[in-house]
Amino acid sequence: MSQEKPHYHGHRERLRRRLLDKGAGSLADYEVLEYLLFGARPRGDTKPLAKALLARFGNLASVFSASPRELAAVTGAGDASVAILRIVPEAARRMALEEIMDRPVLSSWNQVIAYCRIVMGREKTEQFRLLFLDTKNRLIADEKQQQGTVNFTPVYPREVVKRALELEASALIMVHNHPSGDPAPSKADIAITRQVQSAAAELGIDVHDHIVIGRSGHNSFKSLGLL
Repeated sequence: MSQEKPHYHGHRERLRRRLLDKGAGSLADYEVLEYLLFGARPRGDTKPLAKALLARFGNLASVFSASPRELAAVTGAGDASVAILRIVPEAARRMALEEIMDRPVLSSWNQVIAYCRIVMGREKTEQFRLLFLDTKNRLIADEKQQQGTVNFTPVYPREVVKRALELEASALIMVHNHPSGDPAPSKADIAITRQVQSAAAELGIDVHDHIVIGRSGHNSFKSLGLL
């Protein structure tokens, strides 16, 4: 008597065929995770793990922004599965960076915001980044300067200016996130921005903007009249 085939026999090929014939948009969220997990689990049914991840984190964005420790706590998520899931946000970050690197950022503002939201929109602690620009306002470097707590990141104006000089930057854009989700600038945000602006101005470096990123959106000091 022939051995009964598992219920998921042929499922991978059907899913692959649908992806190729109808496009990735035809896949449900759990199927996107299933497909990614194929690479980590050459055999077996990946649907239970995909659905468990969505049940634990709520949506795809939260799955991809979860830490390795958080992912590993889900039953069935071994090192290979965690690694596959963690490479996705890095791929997204690099794709978004390519859209703005070596280009005038002030004329690519939507792409700049999209990049910042990908990089830090779902960080669980505050992160302070600097976008360094050349004389034509082209992005020459994006660097994380500090990583703080859930509601505070230390910023040192002298270090900001020092790094700008090292890169021969003519201007910079400050960016940080609010893990609370509310992108409204705080009094401390306004104070440190003015300190950086003052220190940079003494050396002929412009501070074009300070962007605050939250899960619900973003705020620009320039658009708010704070710069």
